[in-house]
Amino acid sequence: MHLLMAGTLCNSERASPSRGLAAGRALAIRREGVTSAEEELADGGGGSFLTRGTGVRAPHGGTSMDCDDTVTDEVCKEADVGDGELWEVMVGGYPVLLVRNKKEFSAMGSTCPHYGAPLSKGVLKGERLRCPWHGACFNIKTGDIEEYPSLDCLPRFKVTVEDGKVFVTAKKKDLESSLRVKDTSKRCRLNQDTMLLLGGGVAALVCAETLRQEGFTGRIIMATKEKHVPYDKPKLSKKMNLKAEDIYLRKPEFLAAHGIEFWTEKEAVSVDFQKQKVCFMDGSSQKYHQLLIATGSHSSSLKVPGADLQNVCILQTPEDSSKILELATGKNLVLIGASFIGMETAAFLSDKAAAISVVEKKEFPFQNALGPEVGGVAMKMLQNKGVKFYMKTEVSELKGKDGKVTEAVLASGEKLPADVVVVGIGVFPNSAFLKGTSIARDDSGAILVDLRMQTNIPNVFAAGDVASFPVALLNGDHSSIHHQQVAEAHGHVAALNMLKKEKELHTVPFFWTTMLGKSIRYAGCGKGYTDTVVKGSLEQQKFLIFYIRDGIVTAAASLNTDPMVALIAEVLYSGKRISKEEAEACDICNIPSLAET
Repeated sequence: MHLLMAGTLCNSERASPSRGLAAGRALAIRREGVTSAEEELADGGGGSFLTRGTGVRAPHGGTSMDCDDTVTDEVCKEADVGDGELWEVMVGGYPVLLVRNKKEFSAMGSTCPHYGAPLSKGVLKGERLRCPWHGACFNIKTGDIEEYPSLDCLPRFKVTVEDGKVFVTAKKKDLESSLRVKDTSKRCRLNQDTMLLLGGGVAALVCAETLRQEGFTGRIIMATKEKHVPYDKPKLSKKMNLKAEDIYLRKPEFLAAHGIEFWTEKEAVSVDFQKQKVCFMDGSSQKYHQLLIATGSHSSSLKVPGADLQNVCILQTPEDSSKILELATGKNLVLIGASFIGMETAAFLSDKAAAISVVEKKEFPFQNALGPEVGGVAMKMLQNKGVKFYMKTEVSELKGKDGKVTEAVLASGEKLPADVVVVGIGVFPNSAFLKGTSIARDDSGAILVDLRMQTNIPNVFAAGDVASFPVALLNGDHSSIHHQQVAEAHGHVAALNMLKKEKELHTVPFFWTTMLGKSIRYAGCGKGYTDTVVKGSLEQQKFLIFYIRDGIVTAAASLNTDPMVALIAEVLYSGKRISKEEAEACDICNIPSLAET
């Protein structure tokens, strides 16, 4: 495999579309990476975000509108668009994505239904288009979702070519919406089969929706100990001023309309696999034909004197997020742990708390997941906002007054003022209720599954944080990967196999962390990496870093070099390998492309 240089990421935003980015039109990318302001707005709450900036093509001809509010616009000349190019054009005053692949045109919604990223800046491989921000993938022929974290599909529009002119026809109501909900079957009371899904997160949600999308008409029950319908959990630490309702992924009415029963504050306490029955904390029980265990993970608790004082918090729920924001505003905040929870919380509260101290055992933030190079960049970003770091040390004791925490004592004896303490020192799987059963779990308590998300027990599946699965990028070794996109992929595959469709998991983990309006993106699985290749400038906060194991790239992270990580995710997804030498030859001022060997 060769990483060739074609096109550029360094020219102006009015640059013409990139083309020839891979042999046989395998990959195509258009336009420079998104700005932090765009993503900050998109991350601000629910709903989508439409870009109407540079690179949008105005209609060539006039707009015609039929009596049924159908709009037809001439958007360009056929000869203008090269094969494999992504253009954002205007139809009826709305942006639409125009794609030419193998000389055939397709038109669809221009923004990702997840957070509203402009898809004209994404990565095209064959008929698969990957979002530049968070890696969701869509089929350009159908608009259907093919990879998460987006839950919804893209609206598709009719394209016609006449006398060398390209026209797009669309209904105005479809232009106004940035998403399309996939068609589903309805609940039929004659079907007595019950799918019981334990958990209220994205793994269980996607499983439930996939069951309906694939024609299942029986009973679907989601049972969770939470108070809420599934919500966008990554926002708990990224945007702490949002109400729970603002981050709901699906409203209760949506679930009811799709025949999905949703039981809140319903915690499972035991499972009888022989009788196929789950017992709950409230004394009730429920039988099932197929069971999905997607109970997630829970924050590890701090085990030092004073850990039980008031205002010592974990960040697990929307209520936790709101409480921490209220307690920390204008006060002294101590964060124990410098991974994603700690760093994102510090970033969001950096202009709200009176003082912020971060205490971490490692030398750098994110050290286990992203390594010292990326961790060092993140630390400097927050230090510039006044956040103080106490690295390579631990909290040995918390002291308080009148039952409330007032001070964190470090192992060195140094004392930090602390009106509120947030603990983010790792998680453990919510699987204690399975203790004593025959279900196979690893040493951490994660449930062992195969690539079909099947456990060692018939008719029982597991997905999300609670599951340990074979990871292709780890040569098939089992691991738990706590990313939203992975959990959604698990739920989808589990549903297909609950319906006996014999589908194996095929996904590349993709996640992001957002701090101070900037997003670090990551794709792959760098666990156990032994070397890195850094391209660009860490100091200037514009870089791409490759994680190497056994001479091969297994993951990549970036800041301000979109859509590099999306591109690398596609390469890894295809099964092709990037060698260390190819990574070293990569120039982030040029768009790398995948050529045939």
